[in-house]
Amino acid sequence: MKNKTFTKVSKIIAFLLLSLIFFSPFVIVNAGERGVLMQFGKVQNQIFGEGIHLIVPIVNTVKKLSIRVQKQEISAEASSKDLQDVFTDVALNWHIVPEEVNLIYQQIGNETAVIDKIINPAVEEILKAVMAKYTAEEIITKREEVKTGVDNALTTRLISYHIAVDDISLVHVHFSQRFGDAVEAKQIAEQEAKRAEFVALKATKEAEAKVNFAKGEAEAQRLVRETLTTEVLAKQAIEKWNGNLPLIIGEGGPKVLDLSQLVNTLQK
Repeated sequence: MKNKTFTKVSKIIAFLLLSLIFFSPFVIVNAGERGVLMQFGKVQNQIFGEGIHLIVPIVNTVKKLSIRVQKQEISAEASSKDLQDVFTDVALNWHIVPEEVNLIYQQIGNETAVIDKIINPAVEEILKAVMAKYTAEEIITKREEVKTGVDNALTTRLISYHIAVDDISLVHVHFSQRFGDAVEAKQIAEQEAKRAEFVALKATKEAEAKVNFAKGEAEAQRLVRETLTTEVLAKQAIEKWNGNLPLIIGEGGPKVLDLSQLVNTLQK
């Protein structure tokens, strides 16, 4: 008898606890969340902030949405202005506007629906639109400008859906293998052209140096010819004479140089 009574009491307590859980007049909204109040499933204007709130069981329900910054990584393909395939990996930081959680839940749904229906399509569409304004080379050299364009366009697009953009990063931007091979070939050709230009310039300078050297030699020889007279040669011979009369070999056999003839020559 006692066991039956205990069993009945236990069932009543369990029922009351379950009733308290399912029909509790209180709801707790945790940190980083907002509560969307609904009345018989209809979204109300009132939004619950963090803390404990009183509701009418059965009549009211509360849907909680996170307003914290969330990160979404997206890979998208686009085409550049010069029709090159562009593959971009994007990291987007975003959050739901706290004062508009009721509207976003009413129009779109929970966070998963926001990502699938709004964020992913918006990022892909905007990337295609922005990349089409630049050539493949400009996408590389003007990366910050491209990022700013994507950021501004995406911010404008998502705010209409009650979503705020905190930051967007173009984590990785790459092109097709064919384009990469073309860029590499262009760089090699430019290096070869610069090398050929250097070799040609070097050869020109060397040729100019040789011409200038030859001109200098010719000018020096001309000056020597103009200044090297018989008198100068005789004077130089006397200045270097060691006192021994040299022998001159001629038709009559060897004979001693006549010094008087040399002096007469100098005096003339």
